[in-house]
Amino acid sequence: MLAAERRDHLLGLLAREGKIVAKDVAAELGISEDSVRRDLRDLAGDGLCQRVYGGALPASPAVADYAARRTVAPDGKRKVAAVAAGLVRPGGSVILDGGTTALAVARALPRDLACTVITHSPTIVAALLDHPRAELFLLGGRIFKHSAVACGAAAVEAAQNVSADLCLLGVTGVHPEVGLTTADAEEAAMKRALSTRAAETYVLASAEKIGTASRFRVLPWEMVSGLITDADAHAHATVLEQLGALGVEILPAGDR
Repeated sequence: MLAAERRDHLLGLLAREGKIVAKDVAAELGISEDSVRRDLRDLAGDGLCQRVYGGALPASPAVADYAARRTVAPDGKRKVAAVAAGLVRPGGSVILDGGTTALAVARALPRDLACTVITHSPTIVAALLDHPRAELFLLGGRIFKHSAVACGAAAVEAAQNVSADLCLLGVTGVHPEVGLTTADAEEAAMKRALSTRAAETYVLASAEKIGTASRFRVLPWEMVSGLITDADAHAHATVLEQLGALGVEILPAGDR
């Protein structure tokens, strides 16, 4: 089998199975595992898969910069945001992560809602300035421009001094085996710090993130309360069933 044919075969496996196990592919094609790993390195270099121990997973498409991500799946983010905003109770407190889906949540909050919003995102604060009854707390630190959020040691330390009823967390990858992932190590650390300061954590994930993975793990599934997604129950049936088997509460976000 030529290299181009192997590439197409591997991409087909990712699309059908949601993962590649290098030793299984090597046995199926009668080639060495080293050859499969080289092919996977090439695919990963083109952004077509995320390499993991023993093989690869579909790469998340949600790793572009902040400006580009604003144009990715806006309808899905709106649907997820509508459900997430409904979890914020009058008089309650919420830690709202950064990113484009979280920004959609901020815009979905009722303008007259009395609540406390804690965030490390200047864009979230700016979106809520005209909400007269919302108390806003901005956690500071080095600004990670890719996601327009504060990260680093100062931001993590600031996060350790707050607490909230709810954390609404954005990620780039949602996979039943590797958990919740994102593309930057410091951003992953900040997300972990935020999650530990809330009584409940719900993950915001529009459909394009379901079944994909990025390089750095944020949290395992046992540390989250649930997942809010607009993923189609049929198109993503396998992944959603696996998450359900892990005890993850799925909050569907349909048309609203």
